[in-house]
Amino acid sequence: MDKDFVTEDSRKIPIIAESDVLVVGGGPSGLAAAISASRMGVKTILIERYGCFGGNITQAMVESIAWYRHEHTVEAGGIGREFEERAKKMGGTIKDPESTGELLDTEFFKYVADQMVIEVGVIPILHCFAVDVIMEGVILRGVITESKSGRTAIVAKRIIDATGDADIAFRAGAPVNSEPLKNRMAVTTNFACSGVEVEKFLDYLKKHPKTIKDWASKTTGKEDSIYSPYISEPFIRAKEAGEIPRDVCIESYWSGGIREDTGEVTNLNAVHVFGIDTTNVFDLTRAEIEGRKQVIWAIDALKKYMPGFKNARLRNFASVVGTRESRKIIGEYNLTGEDVMNQARFEDSIGICPEFLDAYGIVILPTTGRFFQFPYRSMLPKKIENLLVVGRCVAGDRISHAATRQMVCCTITGQGAGVAAAQSIKEGVTCRNVNISKVQRILTKNGVRVK
Repeated sequence: MDKDFVTEDSRKIPIIAESDVLVVGGGPSGLAAAISASRMGVKTILIERYGCFGGNITQAMVESIAWYRHEHTVEAGGIGREFEERAKKMGGTIKDPESTGELLDTEFFKYVADQMVIEVGVIPILHCFAVDVIMEGVILRGVITESKSGRTAIVAKRIIDATGDADIAFRAGAPVNSEPLKNRMAVTTNFACSGVEVEKFLDYLKKHPKTIKDWASKTTGKEDSIYSPYISEPFIRAKEAGEIPRDVCIESYWSGGIREDTGEVTNLNAVHVFGIDTTNVFDLTRAEIEGRKQVIWAIDALKKYMPGFKNARLRNFASVVGTRESRKIIGEYNLTGEDVMNQARFEDSIGICPEFLDAYGIVILPTTGRFFQFPYRSMLPKKIENLLVVGRCVAGDRISHAATRQMVCCTITGQGAGVAAAQSIKEGVTCRNVNISKVQRILTKNGVRVK
């Protein structure tokens, strides 16, 4: 052992599973990828490092999967809409007060996701963390995992990286990039409160209505009068009183989730910690600890300065901080801000995404029916074969990320990748050479709006 490194002994690693399609990461994009691939009749494994599927929904406690939806929004369709409709049918949603969509019960959605995975024959493996890759030249053959079962391997004909951080692509040697740390969006510790006098709270919001313009620095103008459940006054007053440090970013976007019978106010998106590299374990640790500390500050401010919160208490923290950005692949096509803001059209579109941007102070809502098409090439990493990358780490620039990071757009990329991976196996070609017209026809048949 030298000063900086240890040498790990060579050893045989048991292969615990083989699959046609392996999806790494069980968030919205990974769920959509695994479900769509399995529906194509190919053996599909879905691995997830935590104890439940759902990603930012279930682990970061994000209820509002479609808060962008308004009367004239053109919908993407597909599995993302299925999540919402299935949860509603099973009693796991409430009406979203700022859109025509539904808010997901983030705890109940764990069960919804389980059922959707099992029903289509996906093989689920929870508590399983992909830590390395198995390569033959530039061909990705599988991943090395760590779990309570030890160090094991899973091999597959096609692999879909739904890790959110492009972990598999990065470890395979695909080129990636990321914004400088000083320019990245914050991570957030969501939380919920119980013991709230709901009527007093809602009455205050009714008398002090907010719009998107109150928290967005750049809009198209049409968003400026749209209602937004934004809360800032209690935190401003707490800072003025010296109860919260002035350099701390606490301001609350509340999704609208409420349980009147128990006095619960859910998904308080108030605590924002900047300067965090979520691919660095020390930064992640700092974010989790700092986030929970600031949540307590936020609750104290709400109890003191927000009507209805006098007897409120913490119900729960989100299990993990919510990450908005980290690594992104450099793809065969890198989506641009101009693409997502000017209704780009692509011959290799695998789905449409409403013109919904929310990042870096920009908020654009698809209230007039505008949308862009998402190109298949933006899921194809440079240099590596047998790999597709989905979710927030698809190829694109900073402004395009404001659109592609949204959960419904993530499900569109996931579903497109799942179908493409399965179809490439059936055709006996690489993902790069799959018949995209055939993929588009299958997606259309399955309820995705492609064009």
